[in-house]
Amino acid sequence: MTTIRRGLNIVGLLMALTLIGTVGFRAVSGANWIDCLYMSVITLSTVGFREAVPLDDIGKLFVVVYLIVGFGVFTYSAMQLGQWMVSVEFRALLEQRRMNRQIDKLDRHFIICGLGRVGRSICQYLAQRRQSFLVIDTNEELLRAECEQSGWPFVVGDATDDSTLKDARISQARSLTSVLPTDADNVYVVLSARMLNAGLQIIARATDDRAVEKMERAGANRVISPLTTSGVKMARFMLNPSIEDFIEIADSHGSNLEIADVQIDAESPYVGQKLADTNLRQLGVMVIGIRRSNGDRLMPPPGTAVIESGDSLFAFGTSESVNRILRERV
Repeated sequence: MTTIRRGLNIVGLLMALTLIGTVGFRAVSGANWIDCLYMSVITLSTVGFREAVPLDDIGKLFVVVYLIVGFGVFTYSAMQLGQWMVSVEFRALLEQRRMNRQIDKLDRHFIICGLGRVGRSICQYLAQRRQSFLVIDTNEELLRAECEQSGWPFVVGDATDDSTLKDARISQARSLTSVLPTDADNVYVVLSARMLNAGLQIIARATDDRAVEKMERAGANRVISPLTTSGVKMARFMLNPSIEDFIEIADSHGSNLEIADVQIDAESPYVGQKLADTNLRQLGVMVIGIRRSNGDRLMPPPGTAVIESGDSLFAFGTSESVNRILRERV
C-alpha cells in the first residue's frame, strides 16, 4: 500500500502543477482551456514548441514565475516517478498482482500451511507431480526466497485467520495440510478450515499423541505424528524390507510410478461401470483397492465390482497416467 501511495502522490503532484498552470494561463490571457493546458505542458516540460496563447507583460511574468517554481518540482517528480517504476517495491507490486491472478485461477488445489522443512518437502513433492498448490506462511521474506524462484503461489498471512484461508480460496481447494510449529496452531487451522469447507480433505501434523485426538475432533481426516510414524516404518522395514522398497517406488525422485487415492464424485463418467469395463487399464492405471463411502474395502477388487459415487480408488501406475486421472476429476 505504501508503494501505491508513493506513486499516486507523485502523479498527483504532476497533475496539480499542470492544473495550476492551466488555470493561471486562463486567468492572464482568457484563452480557451485547451490552449491553456497546452501552454502549461510545454512550459513545464521546457519543450518550447509554439505559444498558442498571446501574452502581455503580466502573462510573461506569470510564465517566468511558473517556470522557475514548476520546472524544479516537475523535474524532481519525474525523476522520482522513474525511480519508483524501476524500484524493487514496484517490481514486487507487479509480481504480487501476477500472483493474485494466478491464485484466482486455482481450483481443486492443495493448501500447505507452514513453509518449514516439512512444508517445503510437501511443496517439492507436489511440484514434481505437477499438482496445483498454494503456500501460507507469516514469513514474507522466506516465502519470497523459496516460492518466487520456484514459481509457487503463496499468501502471506496467519493460517489460523479465516480471512487468510479465504484468500487462499479454501472453498475451491481439494485438500489442506497444516504443518505449523505448534499443535495449538495446527488444531486452530483444522477447526477453521473445516468450518469454511465441510468437504475438504484435511491432514495435520501432531508433535505428540495427545494432540492427535484433538485434531481429529476438530475435523482432521488424517493426523500424522512423526515419532509414531517413524517407529512403525522402521518396524515394517525389519519385517518386510523388500515390500517396503517396492512401496517406496512412488516416493523416489525421478520414478515413473505413482500410488494415488483417486476420489470418485457424482459427476464421474466411471460411476455405475464395472471395474473391468473401464478404460483405466488402457490408460496405464491398475486399481489395487476400492474403499466405499461407508468404509467397506475391496482388497483386491474383482473386475465385476461396480464403481459408486464416493468411492476411493487406490490406483497404481505411471505418474503421467495417475496425474491425468486426478486432474480430470474422474
